[in-house]
Formats: sequence, structure tokens, C-alpha cells
Amino acid sequence: MTSLRDVAERAQVAVSTASAALNGTRPVAAATRRRVERAAADLGYRPNLLARGLQSKRTRILALLFPAPRGGFGLTEMEFATGAAEAAGELGHHLLLSPESADPIEELRHLTGLGLVDGVLLMEVGMEDERTAFLAAAGVPFAMIGRTREPGTIDYADIDFAATARQAVAHVAGLGHRKLALFGLARGAHTAWYGPAVRAGEEFAGAAREQGLAYVDGFRPGSAEEGGRAFEDLLDAHPDVTALAVMDDRAAAGVIAAVARRGLRIPEDLTLLLVLSSARVAEMFHPRLTTLEPPSTELGRLGARMLIDRLRGGGPPQQRLVPCRLVVGDSSAPPREGGGS
Repeated sequence: MTSLRDVAERAQVAVSTASAALNGTRPVAAATRRRVERAAADLGYRPNLLARGLQSKRTRILALLFPAPRGGFGLTEMEFATGAAEAAGELGHHLLLSPESADPIEELRHLTGLGLVDGVLLMEVGMEDERTAFLAAAGVPFAMIGRTREPGTIDYADIDFAATARQAVAHVAGLGHRKLALFGLARGAHTAWYGPAVRAGEEFAGAAREQGLAYVDGFRPGSAEEGGRAFEDLLDAHPDVTALAVMDDRAAAGVIAAVARRGLRIPEDLTLLLVLSSARVAEMFHPRLTTLEPPSTELGRLGARMLIDRLRGGGPPQQRLVPCRLVVGDSSAPPREGGGS
């Protein structure tokens, strides 16, 4: 196995200089650093993280705590993780994806107690999230992709739900629709006060009021079957709804099937939007759905950079909101003359 001494000899520098060039523990002249990095690459040198951690008291490993969604990790979820991993790698760190168990605090206690991670990046943040109190009390540096109800001085990067809802409702109203419904996230997420579920519902309701649209919510399907039933119930109670925003990809598939069973068509009889789904996911539907695409990669990168800045001493809290991007597909159109079904 290639050692650091081998790298130093190849680059014709002292071992301490080679270590500093590769680990960033002290400044090294750019030309020298490039020579050391080239020698390490030529020799296939890989640093021993545990040994380096013993010397510097830092492992340069970050943990991304990402509770596995009920339907498993999809494209949208993985864009958050890959963005965070890319940013961490660019700054000389490694990212460990850690899906949580049923007891997130016990998982955290085990993970941080091993001493193998320098900091924690929290995903799927609740409005009242017990993990933040545990990490603060334990003195473990952390940042959030998402935010609690009162984040205080915690670093976070999150979706701007207010701007996202205004954008979605303006799109629907601009097409001439007068009544909009929202299918929120499944009840498990909502009753746990999961941040995106709560904020999206509140902001869509507010944006609809501002635009003067009639608005219906309270439906929270979490599967294709539930989505189909929810659409049937929606039309039975509100036959004049002509636009629907759905926050669960599987529920959207059920809606599309139920629309066909009713003898209706998208977008002629219903404008259908996905909320917080990747444009790549929207392209898999027929018709291609209009989506409010989350800035997943950007938020992942921001969260990782904020955490690393905090590990390096940081300054005041960094807190960023980034809106979703409206990607218009083939599922948006003005309502039929007279509206409703």
C-alpha cells in the first residue's frame, strides 16, 4: 500500500509538507501542492481517514441524515444527496448517507458516539425536530436542508415555499382557472409536522386567497390507489375544480388513472401540476406534467457548504431560501368554456 512517505519522496518534499498539501492543515505553495497532488495521483495514494483523524481530531466525514421515504429514494430525493456529496468532495470531505431507523435519536447517539463524523447534515426536517436539540446539547456541529419552525441561529438551506406557491397559483390563475385543489403529502408526514407538508399547505392557501381563487385542500394521498380515490372524492364534492396540484408522485399516477375512468382528459378537463418533484420525474408521465421543480442539487450543495464553513469556524448563521422552478409541461391549459366537469 502506498504511504504518505512514498508520495513525499516522489514529489521531492518533506512528509510534513506532503501531509499539509493533501490535508489543508497549513498553507502550501500552489506549485508544491500541485506537485504533491500529482504524485499522489500517480501512485494511487489514498489517505487513511482513521489515522488522519487521530492526528487532526477531524475525519472529514459528514453524515447526511435522510429518513428513507415510505416509497424509497427516488430521483428527486437523490438529487439532494448527490448535490451535498459533490460539494463536500470539492471541499475535501466525504459524505456518509445515513437513512434513519425508527428511533432517530438513538441513531444519532450511535452515529456521533463513534467519533467518525465531524458534523451532521439533517434532511426531512420537522417543524419541531427533536434531532436539533440533541445535536446542540451534544455539541455536534450541524446544518439543515429544511428548517424548523424557529431555526434561530442554526444554518439552513430550504425551499422558499411562499414564492413557490405564488408562482404555481399565478400560473393556474393566468390560464383562467378559478378553482384550485391541493393534494398534500400523506397523513403520516402531516401529523408529524413535517416542514414541507405544513408550509406548502399554508402557502398555497394564502396564494390562492391573494389571487381570488376558490381553494380546496385536506386531501393527503400517499399512493396511486389513494390518489385515485382522492380524485373521485374531490370531483364528487367539488365538480367545478379545474386545476389540481399534487405533492406525491405516486398519488399523481392514481389521479391520471382516475381522470381517464371518468372519461375526462388532461389538460382539456383538468390542469395537473406536480409540486416538489424533479422535471425528470414529470417527464415520465403521460402527458408530461407541469412541475414545481425543487432546487434539490443547489440546496444539497448549500447545506454541505454551510456545515463545512461551520466546522472551519464560520461566522454568523447562514440561512437561505430558494424557490422552486416552474417547468411547464403538457398538463397545463385553460379550462373548458364554462369550467368544471
